[in-house]
Amino acid sequence: MARVLLVDDEPDFVAAAIEMLQVHGHDVDTAESLANARETLNRSIPDVLLLDLMLPDGNGLELLSELTGTSLKKVVLITGHPGIKSYIKHLGGPTVSYLTKPVRGADLVRSLQVSGTSSDDSSEPGAGKHYGLIVGEHPKMHAVYEQIERVAKTTSPVFIVGETGTGKELVAEALHGMSGREGDFVPINCGSLSRELAGSELFGHEKGSFTGAVRRHLGFFKRAESGTLFLDELTEMPIDLQPHFLRVLETCRVRPVGSEREFQVDTRVMAATNREPQEAIDEGSLRQDLYFRLNVFPIVVPPLRERVSDIPLLVDFFLRELQQGNGDLSFTEEALGRLRGYSWPGNVRELKHVVQRAFIMASTSSTRLELPEKFDSPFGASSSNGTLTAGRSIRDVERELIERTLEHFEGDKRAAAEALGISLNTLYNRLNSYQDA
Repeated sequence: MARVLLVDDEPDFVAAAIEMLQVHGHDVDTAESLANARETLNRSIPDVLLLDLMLPDGNGLELLSELTGTSLKKVVLITGHPGIKSYIKHLGGPTVSYLTKPVRGADLVRSLQVSGTSSDDSSEPGAGKHYGLIVGEHPKMHAVYEQIERVAKTTSPVFIVGETGTGKELVAEALHGMSGREGDFVPINCGSLSRELAGSELFGHEKGSFTGAVRRHLGFFKRAESGTLFLDELTEMPIDLQPHFLRVLETCRVRPVGSEREFQVDTRVMAATNREPQEAIDEGSLRQDLYFRLNVFPIVVPPLRERVSDIPLLVDFFLRELQQGNGDLSFTEEALGRLRGYSWPGNVRELKHVVQRAFIMASTSSTRLELPEKFDSPFGASSSNGTLTAGRSIRDVERELIERTLEHFEGDKRAAAEALGISLNTLYNRLNSYQDA
């Protein structure tokens, strides 16, 4: 049994942690701020200090320097940022480790072990992930993490903007994980919603409401009850469906197709797009009132070319995933230099594809991975062509990228859609719009 002081200002987490730790025989005291923690520590030093980094009156790290020379055996920092690991390696005094939010009960109990030193889990495939999902330590990514922590516990809609391949869905999933909502995270690619069945897919339908409706269908809103509904590629949602969707956002009530009743829903909505929203509004593919309703809290995910220092971290993470944590394959410094010097129009997704190709082609007699002379990426084709000049519309550039990608894959639309990071239905919609223009 250990004497534990838990310093955290989230009542739900504190209540759950107390119950879990007491079930395992630990004696738990709590504090909700640095000031409360100092008062408790002045009275008695616990065996283990569970310390949240973001507290109402300051950063939890401020306490560490005050604990030197005490009988404290271990400090467990509670954070959404695994990057703290690089900091705690240089700390003296009691053993210091960390837990990333959301904290699982089993991990919490295991963290109280005070014998030995903190384990180095850097060889595990999931190590170094923020919120168990996102890799990146660049200041622009930490700005995103701060926004996640500030808005996660609210019910506010979130609008995530970023280029293809930047990880917008991961940001949404991290927000859901941090929100504490009990329901599921339900992602929808709006480009895959068929115009005829979109209402049924979103709002559900009653049995017999149309030909083929042989049973009742709940729809995405009800599937995300008490959870989060994530609308990816929002600008691809059929325009005639958008007024109905707007009404659901305003009333929190859905009416399934074929039903005479409305049903209350408790669903948080997040949306994302890789397009400039104002351009989509001007083109008539996004209603302005829907955009304003969803754009309550915008988060911009930076492109990879703006956080080049994260490339070695991402490469290391992808390699650990591919080797399942066991292996010593790596790139030479020269190869890493090439990766850092590339513009990455396809962002993190494109980098992952390059690492995967190098891994597949790796020699069995060497631990060094080789990069091809050319990355041969459909994303990079348009960026290196020299035709991207000032004054061209985003629509024209997008059209050229799609056409060049199709040419690269010899007309294989499914392969082109996957490489572009869009659904096959979205690709067809884009191609049809070019023919109508």
